[in-house]
Amino acid sequence: MLAGSGLAALTLFYLGGSATAQTATGGATTLPGIEVDAPKRTQPPRRPKVRVISDKRRETPQVQPQTEAQTVAGQHEKFDAARQAVLAPGAASTHTLTRQAIEALPQGTNASLDKVLLQFPGVTQDSAASGDLHVRNEHANLQYRINGVMLPDGVGAFGQILDTGIVGSLSLLTGALPAQYGLRTAGVLDIQTKADAFNNTGVVGVYGGSNGTISTNVEYGGTVGQTQYFMSGRFLQNNLGIENPTPSVNAIHDRTNQERGFLYLSTMIDPNSRLTFMSGVSNSTFQIPNNPGQTPNFTAYGVSNFDSSRLNEHQNEFNQFNVVAYQTSNGEFDTQTSYFNRYSQLHFYPDPIGDLVFNGVSSDIYRQSVVNGIQQDTSWRVGYAHTLRFGFSVSAERTLVNSASTVLPLADPTDPDAGTIDAPFSVFDSNSKTGWLLGAYVQDEWKITNNLTLNAGLRFDQMYQYVDANQLSPRVSVTWKPFEGTTFHAGYARNFTPPSQVIAAPVNLALVTPPNAPANTQTPEVGQNSPVLPERSHVFDVGVVQKIYPIPGLEVGVDGYYKIARDLLDDGQFGAAYVLSGFNYDRADNVGVEVKSTYNNGNFRAYANFAWAKQVATNVVSNQYLFGQDELSYIATHYIYTDHAQMWTASAGASYLWDGTRYSVSMIYGSGLRSGFANTDHLPGYTQVNMGLSHDFNIVAPNKPTTLRFDVVNVFDTIYQIRDGSGIGVFAPQYGPRRGFYFGVSQRF
Repeated sequence: MLAGSGLAALTLFYLGGSATAQTATGGATTLPGIEVDAPKRTQPPRRPKVRVISDKRRETPQVQPQTEAQTVAGQHEKFDAARQAVLAPGAASTHTLTRQAIEALPQGTNASLDKVLLQFPGVTQDSAASGDLHVRNEHANLQYRINGVMLPDGVGAFGQILDTGIVGSLSLLTGALPAQYGLRTAGVLDIQTKADAFNNTGVVGVYGGSNGTISTNVEYGGTVGQTQYFMSGRFLQNNLGIENPTPSVNAIHDRTNQERGFLYLSTMIDPNSRLTFMSGVSNSTFQIPNNPGQTPNFTAYGVSNFDSSRLNEHQNEFNQFNVVAYQTSNGEFDTQTSYFNRYSQLHFYPDPIGDLVFNGVSSDIYRQSVVNGIQQDTSWRVGYAHTLRFGFSVSAERTLVNSASTVLPLADPTDPDAGTIDAPFSVFDSNSKTGWLLGAYVQDEWKITNNLTLNAGLRFDQMYQYVDANQLSPRVSVTWKPFEGTTFHAGYARNFTPPSQVIAAPVNLALVTPPNAPANTQTPEVGQNSPVLPERSHVFDVGVVQKIYPIPGLEVGVDGYYKIARDLLDDGQFGAAYVLSGFNYDRADNVGVEVKSTYNNGNFRAYANFAWAKQVATNVVSNQYLFGQDELSYIATHYIYTDHAQMWTASAGASYLWDGTRYSVSMIYGSGLRSGFANTDHLPGYTQVNMGLSHDFNIVAPNKPTTLRFDVVNVFDTIYQIRDGSGIGVFAPQYGPRRGFYFGVSQRF
């Protein structure tokens, strides 16, 4: 017993000082206090091991009931992540809206894609005739990608080929883009299709209200074996297809009918590869709105008095695209090889007599484009520190541009103000071309440290169109994360931007110029017609994004950019036909600063963006015939604001989900686009506020909600002009929408 008590005492001495103190009181009396059970107190730490084992047993049934659709979804998600690795944005400025964020905006997915984009920083509202919107004060130069595949330019003017309902996430990349992004470089709109739509469910809805608006849509997606599919369709009609040229509530002769459809198919070939097919189509008709009270300027076919409210111009647009993408992922290498094509058609129908009476020309214009191409992108993880990306693209485009115009001869060829002769004659100009665009790139993403990444690359582009040209473009950027939640980025990019082949199509001035034709209402004041050139530029961009940890959910960012351009591309509407013509400025500077902020806290989300920008250019060097001699001479000796330049812009919004009801508000602000002789003036600033309300009702089933929504566009009925009909490449005035009320109901099934 003594030996046993000594062993227990020795054991407790090592177990802790408190137990040792208890054994120091004496031999016999301490034996009951020692209790051999004391070491059992060390057993509880072992019990978690038993729990872990039991937890593992409980996890096993969770894996077993996983359906085949869930397994397939997991495989597709792996490839979605691999595709993002192939087309990583590098140090570009990235702004993203998720599907949930879009649905939380007023009008939700019923809003057109261009209206959603206005909520990004640095995006400026414009009229449909002038391109709908501008990114960082650029005209067009915006690249659209669906699941990483670049969509070629079309020939549309008003119609939206893509419906907001197909979007899973929407990202706008701006700044110094990495080498994999070429051609259109003002911004890249990266659309990821819905990834949660393959559970054999769908949505059907109807939405409408002011301006005779009625919109119906249907979506359905599911999984069959190894294949996921999703399809959507929308029909829209209203009486405000294009901006109203008057401040009135109701536009005259402005009806539109639009149909859009989209199909997505994706199937696993084996664990390391999948095949995806996407197809989209849009078909739209637009009446061209009338501006009553206009004064006739000419006499044609004996008509010298014409009511401008009774003009009958309209435009039809058709677009279709198809994409087949083969993707592989085997650890070190991720690749995506795609074939794409796009067919686009535009037809403007004039009012044969009315256009002559008011404008002195009546033009029937037809444009067609067929594009076929291949794009290949590869990501190779050489090691932990280096990821090599390389790829190429090749596309061929066949374009046809026809213009059948009726014009009036001048009474005095030496004096255009002397009037015209009522002897209309026709002129037909046709131009067709097969052009090629080729591009290749290589870039290395080098993780110098865990917090510092360098991305350096080279890109080569070659164009064979109306002008043959090429350029080797270096790109370099750096991303630095010195602290948790802080990200700095800085970059430089040399860019090469070919003009859209349809817009660059030359015009045969000899058809309307003496001695081949009598002097007429289409004889240009300036007879020079130099070809449209590709734009070449240097872009510098620097910015920082910071998470504000004292206020959880708050993130702010600042980004500044400076662009130096030669042969800056610009477009404009230089006649009654609602089609664009391209030209170049010899030199241009574009500088700006963007401030953004987002805040998320539970069911509350808010954001605010603010931007200052300035773009100036000088000396028109192509399609000079589009300008009057006085304006052309002024631009040759002065830096002027481009017509799409707007100095101050802002957007903001908030949404809150309370007791099943979502309340939302959004706002856009603009200081006014340019106007007047050589864009020397600008329109007044404006603010437009929209509001929305939606609620889910479990009428059919808890997992199949019925959603009701109510939206108000332009809550305060602000009357403002987007364009006033003056300025370079601006033919007619356009007003922002007046206050409108819209209701919608959708049912998930």
